[in-house]
Amino acid sequence: MTASPAAAPAPDAPAPRRFPALRRLFRDKLAIAAAFILILLIAAAILAPWLAPNDPYLTNTRLRMLPPVWEARGRWQFLLGTDGLGRCMLSRLLYGLQATMLMGVIATAIGGSIGIVLGLISAFYRRLDGLIMHMSDILLSFPAILLGLAFAAVVGPGMTAVVVSLAIATIPTVVRVTRASALVVMGQDFIEAGRSIGLTDGTLLVRYLALNCISSVFVYLTLRFGQVILLGSALSFLGLGAQPPIAELGTMASAGRNELFLAPHISVIPSLVIVVLVLCANLLGDALRDMLDPRLRHG
Repeated sequence: MTASPAAAPAPDAPAPRRFPALRRLFRDKLAIAAAFILILLIAAAILAPWLAPNDPYLTNTRLRMLPPVWEARGRWQFLLGTDGLGRCMLSRLLYGLQATMLMGVIATAIGGSIGIVLGLISAFYRRLDGLIMHMSDILLSFPAILLGLAFAAVVGPGMTAVVVSLAIATIPTVVRVTRASALVVMGQDFIEAGRSIGLTDGTLLVRYLALNCISSVFVYLTLRFGQVILLGSALSFLGLGAQPPIAELGTMASAGRNELFLAPHISVIPSLVIVVLVLCANLLGDALRDMLDPRLRHG
């Protein structure tokens, strides 16, 4: 009795592609570099009290306007030089980065949260759609700088006025983005199926509508964060934001404009940090949009 030949092993099935969106993101070297720099900036802002080599508010007029260490008169004690009052630029830069990023996060979080709720309600309850969108149009007609001027006139210049004005300026755009995404989801069959089996409006809003819209809204908020940082720094540059001696990037850039030809580093360095911060947020937001938007997927 001859033994039957062993069956040939079946070819291995191709391994399923897991997390294709993350694979696309990791292939984008520019986005990875932007995310890495953004993480470094966030870590520097959080660890500012431990990383700052000197007291950011200690003045010494004998050391005013020292250049960075790579120039002839630079000192290793002040790696990025000193400002017009002899304060350490590196220490003030770290604390200023903390204040600027905190301002951006709070304004984006408050404005984004209110905008998401209103956008979902506008798409789900059609009888309220007209009222909410009219309110959004009214808010959208006021530039953020004008809102900052109005709040500064009422409550006085400071971080509170900037955060409130930027949060209000964020609401209408988030409402529009959320509503547009929610209207697409509202046309899907599972919404009607959920209603037919008796799910409450709260369950449909949170578990079905909000969760299916969150990716596109999150991408927009990432882009909006960069815009909020830029607008907040502009308001601080105009004197409406953080008041001296508080360290904030826009205020620091404004403080050095009178010494721009004698000590350009006082304005240039915080301005460059603002540019890098906004650029990294925009690059990361674009990459997330390409990753999560099915119309832009390429593999």
